[in-house]
Amino acid sequence: MTTLLATLSDHLATVKQLLRLPVAHLVFDQAIAPANVRSTYRYYTKRHPVYKIIRHKTWGAALVDLGRFRNGHDYLDSIKGRNWGAHHIKRARARGYRLAEIERNDYVDAIFAINTSVAARQGRPMDQKYLEKQQCFDKLVNFTYYGVLDQDDQLVAYANVGRYGNFHAFEQLMGYRNNDGIMHLLVGDISAALVDQGLSRYLMYDTWFGALPGLRQFKAMLGFTPYRARYHLR
Repeated sequence: MTTLLATLSDHLATVKQLLRLPVAHLVFDQAIAPANVRSTYRYYTKRHPVYKIIRHKTWGAALVDLGRFRNGHDYLDSIKGRNWGAHHIKRARARGYRLAEIERNDYVDAIFAINTSVAARQGRPMDQKYLEKQQCFDKLVNFTYYGVLDQDDQLVAYANVGRYGNFHAFEQLMGYRNNDGIMHLLVGDISAALVDQGLSRYLMYDTWFGALPGLRQFKAMLGFTPYRARYHLR
């Protein structure tokens, strides 16, 4: 009985937290890339696989409100502090890492090596698609492909970022596991660059509540917070 009451209390606390979430209106603009924008909109708004009465990425979308910042430096200043994102970004830069836009077909072997560098991530075995080497990558017009390169210009992490309307979203994000801060550099410098570009109001990094505590902490360190997303297609 005590366990049941504790479980109900936890669920009630979660519901209260969800109801207090700020609302973000995320607009999908078909003019950017009609086919990809429409298909992504359908995916984001499909029924949740477990909680059928809500949409897939509606409650607890992990977002940075890019519009809060005057420029990329302002964003990086907002994540300063001991063990916050900027601290790890500075450490990665000191070790010779840098962010760059990449042509993925120049890094086919490196991407496969990153994908297969560990057997599991986020407590789950790697999806089969990452275990099969992709020989050629398509380049979508609404995507930018980023990589973190080390001092020898070797790829150590990568991210695929889609632009859909008034928001960008990470659609793939992967790197080697080390303690050099490369993933902080990847996410933080992309976020700063998007602030400077001024094309989007928000940046999404999947959802908040579906992530394990370590990943939620990582997102928080880089300025992401949970929102209730309302999607619009135009």
